[in-house]
Amino acid sequence: MDGGTQELLIEGAGCASCVGKIEKALKNVHGVDDAVMNFPLRMVTVTGSAGEDVLINAVENAGYNAKSTQGSTDDELLDEKETADLAYYKRLILGMTVALVLGVPLMAYSLIVGEMTVSTTTERLSWLVVGLLTAGVMFFSGKHFYIGAWKSFCNHSANMDTLIALGTGTAWLYSMLVVFFLTAFPDMARHVYFEATAMIIGLINLGLALELKARGRTSLAIKRLIGLQAKTARVVRGGKDIDIPIGHVLLNDLVRIRPGEKIPVDGLVVEGYTSIDESMLTGEPMPVEKKESNEVVAGTINKTGSVVFKATRVGKDTALAHIIGMVKRAQNSKPPIGRLADIISGYFVPTIMIISVVSALVWLNFGPDPAVAFALVCATTVLIIACPCALGLATPMSVMVGVGKAAEAGVLIRNGEALQTASKITAMILDKTGTITLGAPKVTSIHLVTASDEDNVLQLAASLEAGSEHPLAVSIVESAQERELHLSKVERFNAIAGHGVEGFVDGQALLFGNERLMRDKNVAIDDVVNTAQHMAAEAQTPMYFAVDGQLAAVIGVSDPIKEDSIEAIKRLKKNGIRVVMLTGDNKATAKAVADKVGITEFFAEVLPEDKSNKVADLQQQGEIVGMTGDGINDAPALALANVGFAIGTGTDVAIESADITLMRGSLHGLADAIAISKATLRNIKQNLLGAFIYNAAGVPFAAGVLYPFFGVLLSPVIAGAAMAFSSVTVVSNANRLRLFKAQEH
Repeated sequence: MDGGTQELLIEGAGCASCVGKIEKALKNVHGVDDAVMNFPLRMVTVTGSAGEDVLINAVENAGYNAKSTQGSTDDELLDEKETADLAYYKRLILGMTVALVLGVPLMAYSLIVGEMTVSTTTERLSWLVVGLLTAGVMFFSGKHFYIGAWKSFCNHSANMDTLIALGTGTAWLYSMLVVFFLTAFPDMARHVYFEATAMIIGLINLGLALELKARGRTSLAIKRLIGLQAKTARVVRGGKDIDIPIGHVLLNDLVRIRPGEKIPVDGLVVEGYTSIDESMLTGEPMPVEKKESNEVVAGTINKTGSVVFKATRVGKDTALAHIIGMVKRAQNSKPPIGRLADIISGYFVPTIMIISVVSALVWLNFGPDPAVAFALVCATTVLIIACPCALGLATPMSVMVGVGKAAEAGVLIRNGEALQTASKITAMILDKTGTITLGAPKVTSIHLVTASDEDNVLQLAASLEAGSEHPLAVSIVESAQERELHLSKVERFNAIAGHGVEGFVDGQALLFGNERLMRDKNVAIDDVVNTAQHMAAEAQTPMYFAVDGQLAAVIGVSDPIKEDSIEAIKRLKKNGIRVVMLTGDNKATAKAVADKVGITEFFAEVLPEDKSNKVADLQQQGEIVGMTGDGINDAPALALANVGFAIGTGTDVAIESADITLMRGSLHGLADAIAISKATLRNIKQNLLGAFIYNAAGVPFAAGVLYPFFGVLLSPVIAGAAMAFSSVTVVSNANRLRLFKAQEH
């Protein structure tokens, strides 16, 4: 499976340094091109040709457990993950309860009675019992920390488990040594710290449980998308309707859909008429009408009618499956700012261990009596407070929520780098046709000359053009169909290249084309040339229509501007973004469109191969360039831009070349994507800053820097509580993004 992608579920990863070790272990496997781990979801995506067994062995050799996801649907994986998370949550809560049942009374005793010192034989026996109970807590509630620490040690590395195991283990071991070898310690050093060990294990388990609970909310976007998938489909086989599981639907199967049902797979309508709610994919609230030859997309909801459609994409090939895959990949990816955090985390744990040892040595050599006790407390507190859980969660949590939030708004972000770069865009290039405009020419005005009825003019013109394949001809025919006009048969049809068409309809000689055609056929048009020029100035293409040698009307055809393009462009400009329009159309039409939408900078008559040159020109001017387009000819420019935005209603090539896809045709999706990008990056910075400040600022206090001035020493228990809840704070802050709303004004 050369260049294939595999996903593994990871067990035992506790912090950001674990992520680096797992990714490094997998990247060292022959045949692996890349390995990226999603820390919040505990899932790693591996690209390359290496076998599954080899990958699992590599993870296990690094000290962790791995399980393949092959053969499981997204739905099954999510259910499996939720079941595993629930079991883990219950285990953490039970572990916390057992630890705190011992730790809280001990803590209360130390606060009420005073120092937990050992001096008499009775006290030694009492504390021996407490020490054994604490050992039971360490085994039952903290076993996973010690196992993780041992695996890391065997692999010559360190992680969060190492810090917790060293901190709690040292406190317990010191206390037991005091109990067994009391006389070997000076009076001031005969202190036990069993309450610290029990409380730290209990509080960290609580923190992990709360983090797990909060983390579950970040995958809501994936859950909602998966929830859009129908479970069964009603296919027509052998003249009968049969309900089958969605996985059994085959290509070209005929599928019947009734009112209120979900579309199970992608397809083309072959029978019937209905309206379908596509809001869950595009964000557009209005139902879309569907008739024969129209496309339907899996996950959307049939509203009123009943249709039969032919399945064109099934299983993993449906648009919804691609969207789910794209969202998952984006949530797994790391923006550049996140990679920085990973690098720092890789060095953080060893650095903290060194600081812990140094602080202990300083207290042993320069501290007051009991120096050993002070050294132990400070070393333990440094180890506990500095666990980099919050640092490891800071970026991926925000990315998961931000990408999910964007997906709910109909904006599909391909990777973390695009998510970060979109927030820095300074110039946005917009293709005109299909991006600012609808991309489908329509009759927008009919100026009557000798004719007296618009419908009659349109009926004759459409009848004449029905045999032509020219885009403007198609717009004439479609406009007549919208008015439900009956087309007549055309006789002696003749297409005059570059000029127009002629023919006979209902016995009348018809001419339809440009000014040159009329003059060549001696049709008087001087009185309406100004009208035609005025149409052209308003981005319409004027077309002259003559009946029996007399000019009957001038028909204006244009590509209408999308209803919300003007407001969306205003939003972009309000954010300080330089907006530039590109089009292959003539300068007059380009200027008319640019004036209408409020764009002052535009380039007309641009060839497809020149679009990417315009992107490069802006980049050379120091701009961070976003490019938005919908056609095949936009693909090179989309790929070259700092961030490429594809209109989801456009071509597959454009969508594949882009970094961000707007599932609805509205340019508001552009402004929404940039707003979500800025909000996500702001959230990441808040998380990283909070985690960095917490870890960096907490260590000096834990090492006892305040003691010489104020006589204050940070308790290992308080450090454990602070460390546990710092992760919860980061996760909660990331979840705030779920409340973010982009303002469409």
